Order: sequence, then structure tokens, then C-alpha cells
Amino acid sequence: MCLQMLHLPHNFCSSRIESCSTVSAQSLVLQRLRLSSHEKKLQASLLHWKCTDKQIAASIFLWKHHCYYNRIDELISANRQAVLSFCRIEAGPKTAGSYGPLTRFPAGTQKLALRCERSRICKLELRDKRAPKVFANMARPTSDMLWTRIVGDKVFRFDSSEVERKQSFPSLSFLDPIVRESIVEDPNGLWEEPTFVPSFNSRSGHQIVTLEFPANTSFYGTGEVSGSLERSGKRIITWNTDAWGYGKGTSSLYQSHPWVYVLLPDGSSFGVLADTTRRCEVDLRKEAAITFSAESPFPIITFGPYSSPEEVLTVLSHATGTIAMPPKWAIGYHQCRWSYETAARVQEIARTFREKKLPCDVIWMDIDYMEGFRCFTFDPAKFADPLALTESLHNKGFNAIWMIDPGIKYESGYFVYDAGSLEDAWVLKANGRPYVGDVWPGPCVFPDFTQAKVRNWWAELIRDFSLKGVDGIWNDMNEPAVFKTLSKTMPGSNIHNGDEDLGGCQNHLHYHNVYGMLMARSTFEGMQLAKPNKRPFVLTRAGYIGSQRYAATWTGDNLSNWDHLHMSISMALNLGLSGQTFAGPDIGGFAGNATPKLFARWMGIGALLPFSRGHSETGTIDHEPWSFGKECEDICRVALRRRYHLLPHLYTLFFRAHSSGAPVMTPLFFADPKDARLRKIENSFLLGSLLISANTHPTKLANPKECVLPKGVWHRFNLVENHPDLPLLYLRGGSIIPLGPSIQHVGESIFHDGLTLLIALDESGKANGVLYEDDGDGYGYQKGEFLLSFYEAELPNFHGTYDGGEVLVKVKKTEGQWARPKRPLQINFLIGEGAQLEAKGLDGEEIRLKIPPVSVVEGLVAASQEAFSAEMGSKSSPEDIVSDEQKGLRSPRELIELTNAHWQLKVVPWIGGRIISMVHSSTGIDWLHSRLEIGGYEEYSGAEYRSPGCVEDYSIIKKEIQESDGQNFLSLEGDIGGGLVLSRIIKISNTSDKILQIGSKIIAKSVGAGSGGYSRLVCLRIHPTFQLQNPLETVVKFVSVDGIARVYTANFGETSLRDNDRPNGKWMLVDPISGLALVNRFNVEEVAVCLIHWGPCSCNLELWSEERPVSKDSPLGISHEYEVIDV
Repeated sequence: MCLQMLHLPHNFCSSRIESCSTVSAQSLVLQRLRLSSHEKKLQASLLHWKCTDKQIAASIFLWKHHCYYNRIDELISANRQAVLSFCRIEAGPKTAGSYGPLTRFPAGTQKLALRCERSRICKLELRDKRAPKVFANMARPTSDMLWTRIVGDKVFRFDSSEVERKQSFPSLSFLDPIVRESIVEDPNGLWEEPTFVPSFNSRSGHQIVTLEFPANTSFYGTGEVSGSLERSGKRIITWNTDAWGYGKGTSSLYQSHPWVYVLLPDGSSFGVLADTTRRCEVDLRKEAAITFSAESPFPIITFGPYSSPEEVLTVLSHATGTIAMPPKWAIGYHQCRWSYETAARVQEIARTFREKKLPCDVIWMDIDYMEGFRCFTFDPAKFADPLALTESLHNKGFNAIWMIDPGIKYESGYFVYDAGSLEDAWVLKANGRPYVGDVWPGPCVFPDFTQAKVRNWWAELIRDFSLKGVDGIWNDMNEPAVFKTLSKTMPGSNIHNGDEDLGGCQNHLHYHNVYGMLMARSTFEGMQLAKPNKRPFVLTRAGYIGSQRYAATWTGDNLSNWDHLHMSISMALNLGLSGQTFAGPDIGGFAGNATPKLFARWMGIGALLPFSRGHSETGTIDHEPWSFGKECEDICRVALRRRYHLLPHLYTLFFRAHSSGAPVMTPLFFADPKDARLRKIENSFLLGSLLISANTHPTKLANPKECVLPKGVWHRFNLVENHPDLPLLYLRGGSIIPLGPSIQHVGESIFHDGLTLLIALDESGKANGVLYEDDGDGYGYQKGEFLLSFYEAELPNFHGTYDGGEVLVKVKKTEGQWARPKRPLQINFLIGEGAQLEAKGLDGEEIRLKIPPVSVVEGLVAASQEAFSAEMGSKSSPEDIVSDEQKGLRSPRELIELTNAHWQLKVVPWIGGRIISMVHSSTGIDWLHSRLEIGGYEEYSGAEYRSPGCVEDYSIIKKEIQESDGQNFLSLEGDIGGGLVLSRIIKISNTSDKILQIGSKIIAKSVGAGSGGYSRLVCLRIHPTFQLQNPLETVVKFVSVDGIARVYTANFGETSLRDNDRPNGKWMLVDPISGLALVNRFNVEEVAVCLIHWGPCSCNLELWSEERPVSKDSPLGISHEYEVIDV
């Protein structure tokens, strides 16, 4: 190991060099450095080169405030390999700069040799030999990007230059990365040139790309996002984040899809992919414009425009792949909880489902099945015989899915840790040692899935694990999530020794967003090793565009409330519009306690989503369908029976998604993309030609009069029974969908079972439909072992009114090697308002259904409408009440509002006394980034992140809300244990004062005598999370205690300021785009540490007191204030 140091000016970014593993000349990767305008000669040192040869030569050139790099041109010992593991450049003697963009060495400059000998300090002198061709930090003028054709017609790759095209990292989104690099020639000269050409400029090492579209264009997709269905006006940051309890405006969730689905005003579809794994801002706030901003360089891939809304996703799947074909049992209903803590409890859950005739196919095991949360182990007391448990579940028709996290307990003697250490399998710190971070088992190391050898090692672990009674695997916490850290993940400076085909050796900032996908890939491959004749089922929390190739997903740790029920539809839709169609929420909500009404409504909707699973958090009440009383249980039973009747249709849609990339679930505008009414509909969706109209408002029930239907023929119908808390079902005219029998699990259905065709004719009297059938598992379908039936129905001389005649139903054509079984076929023919005509026959034979005279038809329709109204009116809805034991998230308490001419504050006293909204009245900007349960303005009683103080129930000591002169005043107090309370006073004046004042103290109220009157060690930590309107441009400014003016730019990391580096009583969060700054003033004598932490589009400006015990006479306190000023 060669150890070198490099000293650069204070405003430099850190950097490192990627691996070079052959003796031939190869490109290295080095970050573009930010150079001050007066620098012309620099002395440098390189930190941590791992050399297998004694000497190496490199060429690096710097020119004033630009950079230029040459390629590795020579290895001194020509017949030996030299591996350059990593290099970091320090940003001065005190503080290391952040990792930033990477670029490859261009060829053709003069060379400057660097000698590197083992165990010896080496020096490198960098001289400005000549003017560079690459400008690292100067903002380039806006210009159009260069394009080439890839994949096929209407698919284009755009790069800012030929040089940067060559510098781009390999694609991890594409199924075959070579496809992105391969130019496709137009065979006949008939292909169109790009309709929309992006423009770009460069600023601060970022490539900023903009595409503009016609007015009234709508944006969707962007992967896993909360909030509204239409993404126009939103901003998303692609940075995989453990986002427990996320809200409508949370900018970064568990997955990253730098992709926008574009619906043009004429109804044609278009798609845009920013093919970068790094943190990327997707800004849709400007009308009819998309702006991507990420570290340079990266290509833009565009798809379209296409005439249908589905086609752009079909072509996208040619690039990024389709979903893996799931086993049929996986599209049944799944039941989960954190946790079913013993095998006996699992058996009880399974037995109750069957006793109560509630259809279900899967039961899940969360982390408590493990021994001490060690992955690949089973608790010897609670899960002593997993094989026997699984066999018992199989006998009842259930499959078993078990959780595996990436965090491996850092413990010598634990077989996984020991084996991984022998493989050098762990992610490394910048110093070359394995990174250790806290997760469920305590200190953990993390597999480096960017290496094929590590993925293979992990796959072997999965193989062995899968043979112990495992039918499917759940990858959780794989963002990767890390406890006790503000960033909720590992440091960006960590090192992944990635394979060259993935991008080589890079820091964690480069691979963070694909860590979960690579883990899912390795897990998928391990299950294939274990059971090569079975289709793997993997569920992953973290993902990246393309992860649908390996795993299904769910929408993470949602909340048991009506907002999250409503959002769950849009979230599943946008994931489908981003290529990941096997998705759904935790039915009932993960965190908090659902009410009977909320759970019943959620089950009605969730049972019709592609992935259907109930799941709830530890510490909440039971959330099984029978846990909320008989009314709720009965509704859940109908909802689940509906799903299982629809399984033939759903399975056909999944096969179509696997084969063509078409989503299983689509927005309403897919029925008529030109109809502007449909573009914002969030409570209805399509499953093929089946329309689901749901109601997500707590006080409203299902009502056909309020259902928005696309143009054309739509027939409402009943499946099992109607209920006001269940969605309404409609079938589009011209459609035939297959229905199956009533079953309790997929294993009960057989190929010879009777089949029902539900038919609705279009205006011309015709209808068509498809049914796909195979073994439900395995890969025989790839060899033609399936039956694909195309049905058609026709009523000759139909003119829009049913009045006699005969409908002919037949099989138009078939595909596949399977012979059609001799099975009964029932025809349910829709004639309006839920009324049906029926006929029976044998599948494969022509069936004729006679239509009665119009008077009879009208009578049937009227009777059906009357019966529907009576049925809906006779059934009561479960109550939307909260029991006494349901506390916290569902507690029926009110926010406290403090307002004056300058501020509008909202305070949540029952969850940490947090301030969740801090709106500056004159600008309308809410400076806080918050949800009800987390974020916003919090305070802790220790230096550890989220230590006591942020979740406790605070008492209101005093509240004064003055309507005229005087102050709005709120005093809160929370018990933080050990005889301590955290006290907070919030003041805003109703006069002309623009200041918001906050005073906080940790006070010893009842510290025991045995402690001498002194408490445990405490630290008052002020933790506000401010949201940034313009994250790339926003900076933190202040003058430090030692009189130096300092500026900190967004670097997606954190900086701790102590002693003379602290602000001298004032610091500012400055947004030069809006022309506003948030000023925070404080008493520097009360503050020991100031901490800056940059999130995806947020910034924490923290104030920490000293750490010490407190007594009644010696509290810890910090008084500070906020003001918004013009800059």
C-alpha cells in the first residue's frame, strides 16, 4: 500500500482514480477539480494507491480554473499488471472536500511521469503546460446535444460532445449495456430524425439538460414517487432513501428512475431517460419542460414519439428489459407483518385464513425469524425447523417468503462474516478498510455487489438458504439503509471495487442508486441456482430503472391514513409507467393503526393492484383482515374473492408485461390519450380493458354518478357482490376477459377447471379477448409449453340497441403447444347497468347466445339497476374510529398554528413537539422539509441522530395566541426519561418584527439522589431540515469565529464546525435564484458544534450544545432566531 498526501486550495473537491487492470494503455477516471482563478502551479499528493507493481506512469494537467487529463500511457514494468485501487485528493489541511463528478482522461497531451514505489511517499507536481480542451468548472453556453440512433427507429442517444460520449460510464439501466453504445443504421432511409432535441450547459461539474415540449404536455413516470399522478410541476431527486413515513412532497424515496413519461397534447407518447446512476435532479416545474441535472457526463436517451401510450413502454423494455415472469402464486394475495415472531404464530395465521375462507397464497417472515438478526440464520427457539414449517404451509396451500438484508453482522465466528472476509467481499472506507455501519444486528459490513465475484458468493449463500424451505426472498434495507447517521446511508467516500463492465472502482456516490438492484440481481440468480426449474420470486425495497428484471417492489414504509391510501394508486401507476409494473403498497398502511373503514377500503383497492400484500409495523394493532370486526372481514373476503376470480385475466396481463413491456396496470388516459379529462384522474385505473373506479375519500362511498369514464361503451358489472366500500368495476365495449372459479389459493386451480368469459360488445357489435395459460411455474413456456387463446364475439347487424339476434362466441386462433382441454365454458354477456345474459358450452366450440327483444332487455337492465341500488343501500360501512390503544400517528389531536404578518407555523405537540411547517408569508415559501411524523424542526437530547426528544408526547405548558399587538407564544415540554424534560418556547410577534424566536433547554426535574443530582450525559441538538427550492445553487454563508468569510456549497455530505471554524453567531442559507436567504442567529457561547448536512434537496443547519450532565441548577440551553432577508 502506497500512502501519499495531496494539498490543494480550500475550495477544491476531492477526487480519486479508478482501477486500471491491464498493461495496455487504458483510460483512468479522475474527478474534475475545482480550481481557484489564481492557481497556476500546484503541489499534490495521492492518498492510497494499491499497487501490484512498483512503478506506474500517469499524465495529469491542470490549467488555471480548468482541468485536463491524459490517459495512462506507460507502465514502467511492461510485463506486469498494475492495479490502481483508489485515490483521494484532500481539500486543504483541515477539511476534505466532497466527491464530485468523474471524467475520463482524454488522450494526446504531453506526459508527466509519476513514480510510485511501495511503502514510500511519492510526490507529483502538476504544471500548467498548455491550455486545456476540457473546461471543468466554467459554465458552458447552452447548446444542442449530439445524437445517434440506438435500439431502433425513434430511439436516440444524445451526448454533449463526442469526447463526453466516450467518457460516459457503462449503462446499468440497459439489459445489454452494449446496445446503448451501438449505433443503429436506418436500413431504408425512412426513419425520422429526432422530434425533440435536448439542449445542455455545464455548471459546477454538473451537466444540465433541458427538453422543451408543446404547451399542455403532461408528465408522468419518474419511478417511485409520492404525491399526485401527474408529475408536471414537481421536482424529484433520484437518491435511494430509507423514507419511513414519507409524505406527499417527499423528493427521494427508495428507488431511482431518472425517467419521464411524456404525454403530448395530441395524445402521442414520448419517453426520456437520463442514463446516470448518480444523484440526479429531475425538474418538471417549468411548464412543458424537463430539466435533468447530474454530475457530468451522462447521455440522454429519448423514445418516440409514438401514436399509442403503451408503445413507448414497449420500446423502453427493449432497452431496460421486462419484468421477470412470476410464478402464478406470486400474483395471489400475500400476508405479512413485522413480525410473526414464532413458527406457531405463522401456523395460526395460515390456519385462520383457511378457516375463514379468506383467499391467500403467501405468508411472509420478517427479521425476527433470524438469530439475533443475522442473515441466513434461523432462531433456534422460535423457528427451529424452517423446512417443517414450510412443508406444513405448502400442505395448506401457502408459500413462504423470508427476509434477507444486506447488513451482515460484524462478528468473527459468524459464518457469513467469516466467509465474506475471506472473499474480500465488503464495501470499503476511503482508507481501504471494510466499512462498518449500524443496522438491525448492530455493527454490520456490507457486500460489494458491484463485483461479480461477490455477487456469485452471495448467490451461493442464497442457493443454500433457498433449500431450507424458502419459496421467495425479500430484500429490505438495501438502499443501503444505515442507522445513527443523518444521511441514512453509508458515506459517499466509501469505495466499491466494481467490475469494469459496471464502471470500475468508484466511490459510493456512483453506485448508491444501483446497490439495491445489484443485490436483487444476485438474490435472483441465487434462487435460480437453488431451483433451476422454478421461477424466482424476489421483492426489493431499493431499486433503479431496470430492476424489474430481477424483482417486484412495494412502495415502502407508508402510513395508515387516507392520504397514503389515495397515493398508493398513483404510486403503483407511476412505477408501471417507469417499467416496474409488479408493484403495490402495504395494504392498510405499514406505520400506525388503520381503522376498520380504512382497512376495508384499502383492501378493496389493494386486492386489484399488481402486487397485493397486507403488511404492518411492530407495535401496531393486528392488521389481518379479521382484526377489525365482522363488517371489515366480510368486505375483505369479497375483495380477495374478486382478485382470485380475476386471476386468469391478471396472469394474462403479467405474461403480456413479461413479453412486451406493457404495464399490468395503467392510468385512465390509456383508454383515450387525447381526452384531457383523464390525465389527472387518480382514483381510477385500468387492468387491460377492465376499469377500476375506487373511492379514497373517507366520507364518500362508491357512486356510479361520480365515476369518470372514457368515451365509448363501458359496462358496469358485479363480481361476487357489490358493496359501497368496494371499487366499481367496468368492462370496455369490444372486450372479452377470462374469469376463473372461486378458489382459496392458486394451487386449487387446474387446467381443466371451468372457464367464464365476460363479454362487452363495442358500437359495431364485436369484442375480442386473450387468455394465457401455462404450468404457473418453471420455464416450459419458453419452449412453447403454453396455450394462448384468442377469443372473439360478434352480433351481426348490431346498431347500438339489443333487440334480438344471436351472438357468436368462438376461438379465433391459438398459439402454443398445449392442447385445449375439454372444459365447460360459460358466457356472461353484459347488456347494461350490470345486467347479464348467460350461455354455456365447451371451450373451443362455437357458442351461440340469443338476444331477447328490446323490451325484455330494457326490463332486465332496469331490474339490475334497482337491485344494485338496493344492495348498495342495505350494506353498512365499517366505522372510521380510533380505539384508545391507537396512539401516535392516528391520535385525533390538532396541530397548533402560530401566525403573524411574516410567519405561519404549524406545531405537532404529540410527536416530538416538532414544527412541521414554517411558511414565510410574503413569499409563500415553506422553509421546512417535513412530514407529520419525521423531519421539520426537531430537537434531540443527545449527539446521536434521533435520540430522545423528537418523538415524545409534549405537553403544552402555556399558549398565548394574540390577535393584535403582542406575541404569539407557545411553551412545550417533553419527558425524555431519567428525570429530564426538553423544554421549548416559540415566539413570533404581531408587530412589525420579522423574527421567529426559539428557546430550548434540557432541564433536570427529578434526577435521583443516587446520581448526586446530576443526569446522564446529554447534548441539546437542534435539528431543522430546510427544503431547498434550488439545491444546486443554494449555499451556506457565514463569517467564522476567527473572522474568515466562508461559503459551503451543496456536496451531499456533512461538515462539522467546531472552535474557531464555527459561525460567529450567524449563518445564512442563501438561494441566489430566488434572491432570498434564511438567517439563523444564535448565542455562540451556547453552541459547541455547528453542523451542515446536505440531503437530496434539503439542508440541515444544526446547533449542538456542549455534552455534559445537567442538574436542576445547571440546564443546557440554546436560544436562536430565524429571519428571511433579500440578498
